[in-house]
Amino acid sequence: MATLPNPLPKLAADPSGSALGLRLPAGSLVDTTDEGPWREPLLWYADERALPGGWAALEPARRTGLLPVVLDVGDGHDGPDRWQLMPGEVSYPGDHDAEEVLAEYWEEYAAEGDAWPGPAGPFPHAQDPDAVAAGAADALLDGGGPLKDPRLALVPARRSADIPTAIGWTGPANHEGDTARLSAVLRSWEDRFGIRVVALGFDHLLVSVAAPPVTMADAEAVAAEHFAFCPDNVRQGADPTLRAYAEHQVLDQRVWHFWWD
Repeated sequence: MATLPNPLPKLAADPSGSALGLRLPAGSLVDTTDEGPWREPLLWYADERALPGGWAALEPARRTGLLPVVLDVGDGHDGPDRWQLMPGEVSYPGDHDAEEVLAEYWEEYAAEGDAWPGPAGPFPHAQDPDAVAAGAADALLDGGGPLKDPRLALVPARRSADIPTAIGWTGPANHEGDTARLSAVLRSWEDRFGIRVVALGFDHLLVSVAAPPVTMADAEAVAAEHFAFCPDNVRQGADPTLRAYAEHQVLDQRVWHFWWD
C-alpha cells in the first residue's frame, strides 16, 4: 500500500509529541502484527480512557500526517496489539472501484433475483465533515454508546477512509480479507456523504456522517450499500429488511455503526 512518511517513530524518543508540535497523554506505539513486529509503528494510542474533548486536542496532528481515531479496547478484545493486524496483506484503496466492490458484495449476499440498485447520492452537506466527526466523537465518549473502553489514537493515513487499511485491520475478515476494498467504499462515502472514520473496535467500525439521507427513498438506497458493505448489520437486526434498517439506522443518522460476525 502506498503510504506517506510515517512520523510515529519520532514518538519513541519523544513520547509527548513535542517535536511534532503535539501535547500527547501517556500512550503506546503498536507495531505488533499477526506475523510479528512491523517495520515501523502502525499507530499510537493513549493509555487512559478517552473523554469528550480529547478528539479536538488531537486535531493538530493532522498537519503531521497523523489522523485521529478512537479505538475500543473493551469487550474482552484488549488493545490493537492483540487484534491480529495484517498490514502486509492489504492492497491500496485507490486500486479499487467502490461501485464495483459494492456490486460484487451485493451479488454474493443479496437474494437471488434482487438486482444491484446502484450507488446512492451524493447528498449536499453544509457542515464541515471534520467538525461533524469531532462532535460525533465527543458524543460517543460521553458514555451510553457502543464503545466499552475507548482510547484516543493516531494513525498515519492519507485520508480518514484509509485508517482501517493503514493499520491492516482484520475486523471484517469473515466478510473481506483485503480491507482496502472496504476503504475504497469508505472513500466513496467520504465524497458522497462526508463520512469520517471515528471509531474502530476488534470487529466493529463507526463513521460520522455530515450528509445523511433525509428521505426514505434515499435512505433505502444507502441501506442497500450498507447491506453490501456489512450484511450482518441488516440480517441480524430485529426486523431484517432493508426498509426497516433504512428507517431506523440510516435516515437522518449522523453516525453509522457496522459490525461483522
